[in-house]
Amino acid sequence: ELVMILERRRTSKLVVLPVFYDIDLSQVRNQTGKIAKALVGHEEKFEKGTNERKKYEWMDKMSRWRAALTEVADLAGMVLPNQADGHESRFIQKIVKVIKDKLNRRVLSVAPHLIGIDSQTKNIDFWLRDGSDDVGIFAICGIGGIGKTTIAKCVYNLNFGRFEGSSFLANIREISKQDNGLVCLQRQLLSDVLKGKKEKISNVDEGIVKIQDAICCKRILLVMDDVDQEDQLDAILGIRGWLSPGSKIIITTRKMQLLKPHQVHKMEVRKLDNNESLQLFSLHAFGQDHPIDSYMEHSKRVVNRCEGLPLALKVVGSFLSGKSLDVWESALEKLEVIPDNYIQEKLRISYDSLQDDHDKNLFLHIACFFVGEDKDFIVTVLDSCDFYTTVGIDNLIDRCLLTIDEYNKKLRMHQLIQDMGREIVRLESPNEPGKRSRLWRHKDSLSVLSEKTGTETIEGLVLNTRMSTSTTFGVNDANESHLKVWCQHLVSLLHPEVTAIRNSNEVVLETDAFARMHKLRLLQLNYVRLAGCYKDFPKRLRWFCWHGFPLESIPSNFPLEHLVALDMQYSNLKNFWRGTKFLGLLKILDLSHSHSLVRTPDFSVLPNVERLILEDCTSLIQVHESIGNLYRLVVLNLKDCENLRTLPKNIGMLKFLETLVISGCSNLDGPLELRNMESLKVLDAGGIAVNRLFSTTEEVKPWHAFVGSWVSKPRRSPEISWASLPCSLVCLSLRDCNLRDYDFPKDLSKLSLLQYLDLGYNPICGLPDCFKGLNGLQFLDLGSCTKLQSLVGLPRVEYLKVTWCTSLENITYRTPLIQPEWIGFIESCIKLVEVQNWFKLEPIGKVDTEMINTLGLFNLQSMANVEVNFLDYNFKYIEKKLPIQGLYEDGIFSTFVPGGEVPLPAGWFNKKSSGSSVSFTVPSLHNLRIRGLNVCCVYALSNNQHVWWPPPLFTKVSNKTKGVKWIYGPGCFGIPEDHGKDMMWLSHWNIGNKLEGGDEVNVSIVVDVGFQVKECGFKLVYEQEQIIGRHTQDNNVCSSWPYDIAGDSSKYKVGGGIYSYGYRSHRCRNNEGALDDDCTRTEWYNNLFEGFVEAIDKEARLQELRRLMSHKFF
Repeated sequence: ELVMILERRRTSKLVVLPVFYDIDLSQVRNQTGKIAKALVGHEEKFEKGTNERKKYEWMDKMSRWRAALTEVADLAGMVLPNQADGHESRFIQKIVKVIKDKLNRRVLSVAPHLIGIDSQTKNIDFWLRDGSDDVGIFAICGIGGIGKTTIAKCVYNLNFGRFEGSSFLANIREISKQDNGLVCLQRQLLSDVLKGKKEKISNVDEGIVKIQDAICCKRILLVMDDVDQEDQLDAILGIRGWLSPGSKIIITTRKMQLLKPHQVHKMEVRKLDNNESLQLFSLHAFGQDHPIDSYMEHSKRVVNRCEGLPLALKVVGSFLSGKSLDVWESALEKLEVIPDNYIQEKLRISYDSLQDDHDKNLFLHIACFFVGEDKDFIVTVLDSCDFYTTVGIDNLIDRCLLTIDEYNKKLRMHQLIQDMGREIVRLESPNEPGKRSRLWRHKDSLSVLSEKTGTETIEGLVLNTRMSTSTTFGVNDANESHLKVWCQHLVSLLHPEVTAIRNSNEVVLETDAFARMHKLRLLQLNYVRLAGCYKDFPKRLRWFCWHGFPLESIPSNFPLEHLVALDMQYSNLKNFWRGTKFLGLLKILDLSHSHSLVRTPDFSVLPNVERLILEDCTSLIQVHESIGNLYRLVVLNLKDCENLRTLPKNIGMLKFLETLVISGCSNLDGPLELRNMESLKVLDAGGIAVNRLFSTTEEVKPWHAFVGSWVSKPRRSPEISWASLPCSLVCLSLRDCNLRDYDFPKDLSKLSLLQYLDLGYNPICGLPDCFKGLNGLQFLDLGSCTKLQSLVGLPRVEYLKVTWCTSLENITYRTPLIQPEWIGFIESCIKLVEVQNWFKLEPIGKVDTEMINTLGLFNLQSMANVEVNFLDYNFKYIEKKLPIQGLYEDGIFSTFVPGGEVPLPAGWFNKKSSGSSVSFTVPSLHNLRIRGLNVCCVYALSNNQHVWWPPPLFTKVSNKTKGVKWIYGPGCFGIPEDHGKDMMWLSHWNIGNKLEGGDEVNVSIVVDVGFQVKECGFKLVYEQEQIIGRHTQDNNVCSSWPYDIAGDSSKYKVGGGIYSYGYRSHRCRNNEGALDDDCTRTEWYNNLFEGFVEAIDKEARLQELRRLMSHKFF
């Protein structure tokens, strides 16, 4: 009964209050006295028996009894002699009071339909129960409506009974604005902690003293909801040192930097994914967890627009409930222009809390014009508009109004936050757009320019005629623009007649439409034709973007003097301008895809240019020699300028150049000298054919081996010597350069800073020796090197890409015990059988004999000709038929054998079950220490459709006593040949000291649709165990495989005491965070990992690499 009570405490979160009547607590804990006598009697019973099975069952039951007695003695209970001097009636009254106090604590009401919340509360719940005596603070951060308060309420309801006192202070931001608001909050805290006792407080300082006295000796749980100022924390929380050991504080806030990182645990609430969003929306719109079929497309549009914000999904779903499709269509169109007022009010709180007009105007500029743009670009442009952009962006991030994509440094903003900002601008003049400060909607911009109603209030205007026909509901303008422009240019290449027709109907506007816009600084006129004189054009422009500029040169009277950024991609320019203009402020010049451009401007009149982008200027034949004088130039992109024949010799004098892209410049002549580019970090020379190699000779200085002659004609030989590569290089791409093994020098140690190397699509057979000594190398891309056979002596790289290396067989590292941090993209390496210390696949006949004996596989001869259908997840779901294999992964060995019967010795199982789960208590056996765990299961195909993603086969070992779970999904597994045919999975877990006598353990086989488990069982393996005449004392089951679960397992931890082994890519989201098409069963996968599926994504290790890869050509 006691075992069952404690089990219910664990599984159903019930509160257990032990009452120790007429017994010493130490006797219960140590099983002495009366308890020892009773236990000994039971042990004598089963020792006299002869049935081995019953003996084991009794031993298992006794172990569980002993563990339960120890556990209940450690709970906070009530002991008769200690608490009532042995007086029974007073003791009963005390028991009643304790229970009454626990029952009187009110549970907070929580909204129904808590979709996706389990994964968000798990880490907080685990933190609250960690048993630490430290005073902990946990901050839950996020934008308005994301679910911060709901999460806080859930974890509070689950845990307040574990503390001596608790209080939930709601809506602190609003209450603190009221008269004596902070004092009211102090009174509530004291009342909650003192069980309803009212305290008089005259002022905040008095309240702080009384709170200190009340909480200094009590272990409390305090939730402070919606905090946005430090003085609110100080008034209520005071000094952290006041709190009693073990107290926990949870804070919800929109302000990311409210507390310093070293002071607090922090979690930013994630958005709901597409499936969760659709489910939550459907519950409010249809009263069920999925849309009505005829409303599916409209529902998806709403989900896209709401971008996983629970508040918006609830509000819009409730509003649309019961309405016809016509009303839905009209409502969605309205929401695109005029957002829901209730949602806006909630989101605007963060905007209103910004400290000054500077940050508010910066936010509006970004919301209207720059979402999805590069941060450095935005800083350059807006700094010139009298903003302090860097600190302003930091403030916006702090208020959860903005994020920066770690992968490419672009600014991101939630769609509804962007809508909120744009709505603020629209309300400046709802009916007269010409009087607003910013114009971004095509309809408004075109109306103002066509009717010439613009005023001096306009600071920024965007008009893109290529986007005028339709707008995608729920897509950021920046993303939509890039996609549409790309598609339109593809059409123009394939069907030039369509482009001609469209151009003939283009809208023509007049230049005097801008005459009154004296404050205009930001202007985008993509694919627009202007008629008239430019002398009255706005003269304060800082950013001018005119894609598809229709003229062959820029008119001489065009006012460019104050420009900081000029973007004329896809222009018709042949020559940059007529005459000469001095543009001393210009920092960014982008003329990419201007296919008629023949030569660049004279850069002597552009002395401060920092970024020069000339990508895909296919007619460009000359770069002006003055480029060598651009001492501030940081980025030079000449990618795919296929007719460019020469680069000025003085280009090597660009000492501050950091990025040089010359890939695809196949007609370049002459040597390129780079050694003086002492700041060069990124060099992309990919896609240029190499037709011969200049090796070191007496006439050439040491290490002057050449990458080769990059030519389209045999006579032209631009040479780049390895010796000329600057020591400052961090990223180097020699992709698809036809490099062979002998084309590399012996030593490249001078490139000690190199971190990213791309040698993909080259006919190399192995990694050149010169790169093996580069200890700083973090990212190595060898994708599609189809002749690559082995990688021997690799340095410890963080990320290795070997996609489509179809000849690759094995990967080993320079240091034997190095374990790869991340092997990414190894799809279609069909011959790969070993990655050192990660996995190894070999025929069962070659497997270590000791492992065979441990698993009890003594009759291998009968399986010599047996073949198994394997599905290999490491290589992108490759199915192949092989002889029976042994698979080593992360301290776990597996083999798959067809049929439900394997020649295992009698009594192999300690226990087995006809289902998919088996539970047991580890026996306490003196002089025997556990070395490993054998697990066996028999499975077959189910009648359901086979779905092989996510991986559908896992073993989960749960140590309930220690609160630890190990989950293993094999990287490849056997598939039964047909329905009705069985497959047996035998595995050995090198688990060592992770299991001890008295531990309650459950072993379960978890499968998804496609498989069904028929039976499973386990066997504990001991160090001193006699295995069929063979005695072993070796701690490792297989000396050639050094890893075991008993070692350092921190790299496998995914949260909440859960560890994940085996298949490396346990995630269901792509790089953008959206659900992949084949991950519609995320709920099953999420349940397997108990809500910690998000934490399994190990891309957190690649944050530094993502910064390296932020360059466009990567």
